[in-house]
Amino acid sequence: MEFYAYHGHFKEEQIIGTKFTVDLEIEFDTSIPEKSDRLRDTVNYQEIYKVVQNEMEQKSHLLEHVARRILDAVIQKNPSIIKASVKLSKLNPSIGGKMKQVTCVLSG
Repeated sequence: MEFYAYHGHFKEEQIIGTKFTVDLEIEFDTSIPEKSDRLRDTVNYQEIYKVVQNEMEQKSHLLEHVARRILDAVIQKNPSIIKASVKLSKLNPSIGGKMKQVTCVLSG
């Protein structure tokens, strides 16, 4: 997932914003939807996207904080999730030099 958001320690980052990517891995029991072929029996990826989008719209100073909020919100919204991990990357961070991205990875 890719978002334009306003996370960062510096005031300018929260005004100007930058691009972020979110990679989310989830583990859940797929035995029922494998047989039923019904969306209501599985994790709805569109709903997950909306949960992540909502968390990305809330400004934070640290990637770790945003990543934890995303992970907690996704798990809370989908109790069938057994395990999940999120990889949140800030593209072209303003650190005074050229850098492709900085990344935070959390599991829960």
